[in-house]
Amino acid sequence: MSGINDLDHGDVENQTVDRWYLAYTKPRQETLVQVNLARQGFEAYLPLFKKFKKTEQGPVALFEPMFSRYILFRPSRSGQSISAVRSTKGVTTIVRFGFEPALVTDDVVQRIRLMEQLRHQATIEELNHLKIGQKVLLKHTALGAIEGLVHNVSSKRVAVLLEILGRPTVVQVDHHQVEASV
Repeated sequence: MSGINDLDHGDVENQTVDRWYLAYTKPRQETLVQVNLARQGFEAYLPLFKKFKKTEQGPVALFEPMFSRYILFRPSRSGQSISAVRSTKGVTTIVRFGFEPALVTDDVVQRIRLMEQLRHQATIEELNHLKIGQKVLLKHTALGAIEGLVHNVSSKRVAVLLEILGRPTVVQVDHHQVEASV
């Protein structure tokens, strides 16, 4: 299977360093786990997802865990046991499939790093797929599939200009209720 190595039950100390393990953390404690794993001599990687939040001063970039409650880690030296990770502050468990720890290949981690790097360099305009003036279809159940123009976009809502009963009307909807018109 892709991403899972054949292991003897519990014999994880002799794995190659091109594999990563997954730890499942307590809610909102991914950063704490990353620090604690590093203190124990593990290489820990917490992929972050860049998004923008509107404030009175304008949009502010925020970085949140890409995979909420998960962190990747691997031993930093040969023979290092991963058993200490289970009792690391902030860790709920090591992700397993049956008795086998879940393994992620280094190739997959490198792809995640590349995606993370590209997203971190992106501007708010590049990350927002909806543009002011763009034709969109509303998927809102009460409004049916009607077409309108994007009037404004925020991190939480989209304002769409519709013509209702011959009059222009702005309707606020969630992002998932709008799709680009063809």
